[in-house]
Amino acid sequence: MFDILSLLPGKKKRTSSGWTSVNAPCCHHRGHKPDRRMRGGIKFSDGTNWSYHCFNCGFKCGFTLGKQFSSNTKLMLHWLGIDDTQVTQWNLESLKHRHLLDILLPTVKKKKIKFDEVELPEAELINENNPKHKVFIDYLAKRGLNHTEYPYMVTPDAENRNANRIIIPYTFGNKIVGHVSRYIDDRHPKYIKQQQAGYLFGYDFQKPDWQCCIVVEGVFDALSINGCALTSNTINPIQIDLLRNLNRPVIVVPDQDSAGLELCDHALELGYKISIPDWGDDVKDVNDAVVKYGRLPTLLSIMQNATNSKIKIQIARRRIDNRT
Repeated sequence: MFDILSLLPGKKKRTSSGWTSVNAPCCHHRGHKPDRRMRGGIKFSDGTNWSYHCFNCGFKCGFTLGKQFSSNTKLMLHWLGIDDTQVTQWNLESLKHRHLLDILLPTVKKKKIKFDEVELPEAELINENNPKHKVFIDYLAKRGLNHTEYPYMVTPDAENRNANRIIIPYTFGNKIVGHVSRYIDDRHPKYIKQQQAGYLFGYDFQKPDWQCCIVVEGVFDALSINGCALTSNTINPIQIDLLRNLNRPVIVVPDQDSAGLELCDHALELGYKISIPDWGDDVKDVNDAVVKYGRLPTLLSIMQNATNSKIKIQIARRRIDNRT
């Protein structure tokens, strides 16, 4: 086949978590300035298969032996100077392995999981042209979120328990299956949710060509990075089935407190990787990290710190325990 690292120009830096950082070759082809800060990352699995992430322009691609090249992988190879004839030859060579891999690797049978469709509370879709919505838009902005990137709903004219809340719809298969209300005046409880057993927030975000799924605890954490949220510090059986249906590696990022760290042991038993970046004492979760560092640097730090090494995880846990 081909050695992707030898095709990538410029210097390369290997990280402790197995990623190789390079100047991303995709950026200037996608209307961005050429990358000079090594924000492209490539990681191998099983010695042959690899995934590529650009943490500048967001471009992703990968290679799995036995599978046809994706359109993004072909684009990457073309950007690296490989002509159509060679790309076609490598693609055919990969497909020759398909039958053998079908024999050696078990087929993942997806479980059919359904949630009942429900109605949302009476509310207004957030609108920047409505002066009453400004306080809600400002709150989302403080949390590093763009109010146009999700169908947030608000109740600006409500009183008592329904006042001062942002409603975040829960979707599954593009149907409304629940919601959570976040009260921006910090009353207690801060969140009230209508949630069906086993629901995994952000499942609809996941794209077929994504190379991994990042699992977090909170809804705002998931919205910050297009991940999946457990909405607690435990993983239930239906959520496990949903993640298995995605058929890709899972990286769990627990909240950086004693309660969140309880998630690590179960996640390791399930074969997931854990990522506990050293974001500083003032950062408790992924959303805090996005507010402090930005989305792309946060994603890069999650990828670089993903591990299934119990020793590395224990060291990170001790760091958090000493802080709390």
